[in-house]
Amino acid sequence: MSAHDKNKPFNDLPDLPPDYNLETSAIFKAAIKANKLLAELKGFCQTLPHPELLLNTIILQESKESNAIENIVTTQDELYKATLMGNDIKNQSSKEVLQYRQAMYWGKEQLLKNNLITTNLLIGVMQRLRNSDENIRKNTGTKLANPINDTIIYTPPEGEHIIREKLASLEQFVNDESVSDLDPLIKMALVHYQFEAIHPFSDGNGRTGRILNVLYLIQQNLLGLPVLYLSRYIIENKSDYYRLLREVTEEGNWEEWILFVVNGVATTSELTLIKIKEILELKHQAYISIKDELKKGFSKELVDLLFSYPYIKISILEENEIAKRQTASEYLKKISDLGWLTPIKIGREIYYSNHKLINVLSK
Repeated sequence: MSAHDKNKPFNDLPDLPPDYNLETSAIFKAAIKANKLLAELKGFCQTLPHPELLLNTIILQESKESNAIENIVTTQDELYKATLMGNDIKNQSSKEVLQYRQAMYWGKEQLLKNNLITTNLLIGVMQRLRNSDENIRKNTGTKLANPINDTIIYTPPEGEHIIREKLASLEQFVNDESVSDLDPLIKMALVHYQFEAIHPFSDGNGRTGRILNVLYLIQQNLLGLPVLYLSRYIIENKSDYYRLLREVTEEGNWEEWILFVVNGVATTSELTLIKIKEILELKHQAYISIKDELKKGFSKELVDLLFSYPYIKISILEENEIAKRQTASEYLKKISDLGWLTPIKIGREIYYSNHKLINVLSK
């Protein structure tokens, strides 16, 4: 391929698919393994009675890690408290993590309407995760620089019309199955690179691109819920992630990039499955212990709630019609005495932290 000038807008970014052998034996082998593990994760989630309750915590963790890649860092404690604070969240990083989760859920709801990933869907995701009404980047002079020495590493396409054209081509590639008969995971790697290379927004491109990965897997029926914990893999391999993105642009090194993404899906599927099974085992132990203590006052829904919110408070039990305030307070105190919850006073309110669940999520 012709030499790429990183100082000039990449307005001639080629459309997908690239003119490259995308099914080498190494890629093919990696894709088989990743598809198998992803199918196992999806199948296991489908056996859960109320998967959205349990997986809410996994999705929150993915939101936290994805924001951390952009140096939006919050502690587990701040984040879990923030989930119960509604509009009173003081910690800006926690607020942004919760916006990410909201953006992911919103994207999934939109996808259910017509199963299409569109430019408008991606704009909507970005607006929700940034709490902004910004749209496609119009400003000129956008350049991506090395944060350590400030040297320019990439200049994305410039001009709203060109950016929208590139997104329209990407939209067609994503949604039209006749455009390519590639394995969906290989296709996901191409789509992720292309979106990041177009860099359509003034901010939020990385996070939108990571939500796009999960929405694509749902669209392709490879996942039922947005539970893949892919951002942790990117954080642990951050320098390779950015290096390989650049190498596709500068050298056409598609094979290593595709292997990186596909192996990331495999690794992440395995780890997410292990984490969900650990949480379920913990929940089963809690179920037996709490049932024995509360006797007639026990309900399965109460334990479900305790494992849907790493932090919980009395009003959550009231809102979910588990018990009235006085009884709810007694339940939470008894469960704390059993060692399943830790009471923490914040202002006038007592929050109860499910420290065992938080330990599993933090591993």
